[in-house]
Formats: sequence, structure tokens, C-alpha cells
Amino acid sequence: MQRTLIRIHRRQAIGFCLAIMAFELLTYMASDMIMPAMLTVVTELDADVRHVPNAFNLYLIGGVCLQWLIGPLSDQCGRRPMLLLGCALFGISCAVVFITDSIEMFNLLRLLQGMGLGFVVAVSYPALQEVFCEADAVRLMALLGNVALLSPLLGPLLGSLLLEWVSWRELFLGLAVAAGVVWVGLFICMPETVGIVRRDGQALRPVAFSWRQTRQRYLALLANRRFLAASLALGLMSLPLIAWIGLAPLLLIQLLGLTSVEYGLWQIPIFSAVIVGNLMLDRLLLTHSIPELIGLALWPFSLGLLALGVCAVIGTTITPVIASLALYAIGLGMSNAALYRMALFAIDDSKGLVSAMIGMISITVMGIGGSLIAAGGGGSHIEFFALWSAFGGLLCLPFLYGFLQGAKTAPPPPQ
Repeated sequence: MQRTLIRIHRRQAIGFCLAIMAFELLTYMASDMIMPAMLTVVTELDADVRHVPNAFNLYLIGGVCLQWLIGPLSDQCGRRPMLLLGCALFGISCAVVFITDSIEMFNLLRLLQGMGLGFVVAVSYPALQEVFCEADAVRLMALLGNVALLSPLLGPLLGSLLLEWVSWRELFLGLAVAAGVVWVGLFICMPETVGIVRRDGQALRPVAFSWRQTRQRYLALLANRRFLAASLALGLMSLPLIAWIGLAPLLLIQLLGLTSVEYGLWQIPIFSAVIVGNLMLDRLLLTHSIPELIGLALWPFSLGLLALGVCAVIGTTITPVIASLALYAIGLGMSNAALYRMALFAIDDSKGLVSAMIGMISITVMGIGGSLIAAGGGGSHIEFFALWSAFGGLLCLPFLYGFLQGAKTAPPPPQ
């Protein structure tokens, strides 16, 4: 088992990792399983089809809404009670969907469900970094990425199959029951990391919450150019993938006339490629430093987005677009967890607050970027989607270059 920096039993460490993975998977499944049914949802609730990408973007915005508060509170109150609160909020908001009768209530509940994603980013990610040493923490983050990617990989297909037997309301009810099971697992297995002296002698002391001090600490993060560059790069790197998740139902089902099952099958090449990238990350960590690994990942990342741009210019069918996204996705899978680790330790402050700020910046970039791509015709023309997605993803390169240049002179993160 991975080397832990706090004193917990092997079984508890395994249970903790499994519970965190299950909670993250559920927060994504709540979005991806319902995507094949979104046209049915807007029809049943007598709403416009523009609510299809809007509901997805509201989910992302929900992930940002409370992170600014969740992170600092977890630094004071502890990671464990905050994550239990987040899991309960997620489960209840999924259950209430069963009785909703308007698109406004549905969108509000999507916002609340997205807040569960905020708890994952601002609480569980720092907890993993505090429990495990650097190399194992990066591997676990990559593994979490693989597990989360099972949702967009299998979620649309699984959702399509389940919708043959149950309604979209019953899907959410099932997610609520699963969240209850995960809550029990977290209650039993999750250790507390705040207020603990680790085996390396570092004390993870609680940080008292203060509105004035919290504002000052956030402003200090925004003033740190390296940290800001890394956070913006994280959001822009994931933007093409996020835009695809939000707009694929319109492009594949409404525009091309594919079935829900065919829609689910077209997700497999893209998200399988991200998993391949994560597996390559795990192997390359043995022989390369994290900055070197990110540099290698930029090759498939950039080539895939350039190919996507070419598809937009020459006009094409869906197959070359999927192939270009898959190549880009390999680079994304190789670099995402590594860049997150470097961003988290780019500044010396409590990791709950730092992680919250990373999440707020990156998810805001993804949410706004996805909305702009949709507004630019990304949901009605494959060429427009390819063009704006490629442009948005490549915008990360100057930020990433500035961050990695600064990393050459910055002190290494703690082990």
C-alpha cells in the first residue's frame, strides 16, 4: 500500500481511498449519466433546448460557488466533517430532483449538486496530499482521474441503457442512495489530517477562520503570478474536454441524429485516451521529474489541438474530430495531476485554501469557456466546436510556459 504520512491502518487507508474515489465518481455520474436524457428533460419540463448546455455549465458553476469558503473552513474545522457535509448535500439534492416539476428548480438542483464537486476539490484533494507522500499522492490523483473518467466514458452509455428501464428521475434517486452508502464509508474510514503531527514531523495545525484574513490570503494568491498561471493553465487545458461533454448531446444526437447508445459509444475513444495518458503518467514518474513529464505531455496535447483546428478549417466529419480529441486527451491525462500538484505547492499557505482557489479559478475558466464556445455555435456546427475548442485549449501554453520557467528556480515541494 502507499506510504502514509499519518498513522492509519492499511485497511483504513484503502477504505479512505475507495470512499474518496466513489464520491468523486458520483459527482461526475450525476452529470454524465443524465446527458443522454437532457433532451427528454427539457421536453418534459416544457423548456428550451438551450438549457441542455446551461444545466451542465450550472453544474460547473456550483463546483465554484462555495469553494472559497469550504477550503478555509476545512483548514479550521478539519477535512473530515466538511467532506461528510458535502456528501450529504450532494445526496439530498439528487433525491429532490425526483419531485421537481420546473426547469428552474432542476437548474437550481444542478447548481447544488455541483457544490458536491466543490467539496471534492477543496477538501478531499488536500487530504490525500496530506496523508500520502509526494509520488504516491500524484499517483493517487492520477488514479482518481481515471476513476472520474469512468463517468464520461461509461456514464452516457450506462445512462442510455438504464433509461430503457427507468426514468431520469429514478436515475437521480439511485444516485442519492449511492451517496448515502458513500457517506457511511467516509464516516468509517476517513482520517482527520488537520491538527495531526505527521510521521515526517510536520504539524498540520488548524488555521482559525477570519473573513479579513481569508480575503487577504486569497488576494495574496491572486497576486502570485506563478500560482495564477498554473491555475489558469489547468482550466484552459481541460476546456476542450469540458466543452465536448456539455455540447456532445447537441452535436451527436440533435445535429447528426445519432441514438443515445451511439452517443455513448462515441465517448469511448476520447475518455479511454485520457486514461491511457494517466497510465503513462504513472510509469513516467519513475524516471522523470514532474516538470519534465509535463513537457513530454505537451507534445500529444498540442498536436491533438492543432489537428482539431485543421478539422475546423477544412471542414470534416465527426471521425477526425474524435481522433484529434483523443490525441489531445492523452496529453491531458499525462499532465493534469502533475500540474495540480505543482500548483498546490507553488505558494506557502494552508492547502485547503490553496486547493479551493485552484478549483475556483480552473472551474470558472472551464464554465465561462464552455458557455462562450456554446454561444459561438459550438453546439450547432462541428466546425465551430472544433475551432473554438482548439483555440481555448492552446491558450494554456503561454501560462504553462511561464509557470514551468518559474519552477526551475522555485524550491521543491515537500515530500
